Amino acid sequence: MLTSRFVTSERGPLLQPLKSTAAALLAWFICAQIFPEQPPIFGAIAALLCVQENVTTSLTRGLERVVGVVLGVTVAILAALVFGDTAWLFTVAILVSILVGWALKMTIGSTNQIAISALLMIALGGLSPAYGVERIVETLIGAFVGIALNALIVAPVVTTPARSAINRLGFDTAEALIRLSDALTEARDEPWLEEMLLRARDLGAERSRIEVLLRRATDSLRLNPRGSKHRRQMFADADLMERLHPIVSQVMGMSRALYDNYDETLVEDRSVAGMAEEMRRAAHDLMLLLDPVQAPSPDDLPQDSEPALTKPYTIPRPHPVHWVLIGSLMEDLRRARESITRVRATEDEPNRPVRPGLLTRLRAAIRPVRTRGRA
Repeated sequence: MLTSRFVTSERGPLLQPLKSTAAALLAWFICAQIFPEQPPIFGAIAALLCVQENVTTSLTRGLERVVGVVLGVTVAILAALVFGDTAWLFTVAILVSILVGWALKMTIGSTNQIAISALLMIALGGLSPAYGVERIVETLIGAFVGIALNALIVAPVVTTPARSAINRLGFDTAEALIRLSDALTEARDEPWLEEMLLRARDLGAERSRIEVLLRRATDSLRLNPRGSKHRRQMFADADLMERLHPIVSQVMGMSRALYDNYDETLVEDRSVAGMAEEMRRAAHDLMLLLDPVQAPSPDDLPQDSEPALTKPYTIPRPHPVHWVLIGSLMEDLRRARESITRVRATEDEPNRPVRPGLLTRLRAAIRPVRTRGRA
């Protein structure tokens, strides 16, 4: 639906629109005291744009607005000097503003800021350099007010959605391991296997969505006065997601392999019974890594808190008839077991090797800067 482009699935906190209103009114009042001759539209717009979902985005929007106003004011003044106050002035101002943004490789939003600022200058009738400088100062005041209010008045922290989604992903992955175990202990038909595969594939989509949530959560902590209270938990969340990432890949691979090569006689192989039990043990130990409040254990898993993966499972000799499928499952299960059983990292272990990519960058972004105690 088209509305999904501008409508979210849930409302944000009411405090944010209240802060936007307060920022615009405060910026209007301050700028009106300094520049009483003109309505402080530039300052109010800048304040509104700078109240974003996190402080980092507020700072980015403030910089974008200030740069856009500086370039837009410059374009409007130069266009007026060349063409005068004619009917062509609006057209020239828009065209030159867009070309300036294109030449500087600016984003569409930043380029539009240039054009909007130039049009406001022309519409308000102030085309002198002095008037332009006043509007730039007014924009700086509005941007400062918006950023300051957003940072100091309960700066938004959006780590909870990521934490809940990570625990849910762990829970769903444990259930996928249980389904794999069920398929190895009792013969299953085609519809059951197809549903198993589809639910395993859903884990990949959920993993991608969580990475977006982690970016938002990390941005909400950066430059946030309240960030220190949540940084340790966010570090733990990123670490847990780092462990879940390969496990999800391995569960998806096992589900695909089992679906493609399934044979009802598989459940009669004596090697399979031990592998099915190992999968249930892996699901049990995976649940121990999660928050039990946010991701309760499945009913058919043991409720004790002791790890079940005590030693690696080995296939008894001679080699089973279904050796290709079982070998594939065993290798993925071994890798999943390694991710589940490794010792959780702490904030005091900065040099431990981690999986490169998105989550490593997220953890680096939320780690406090340390200048002492490093070689």
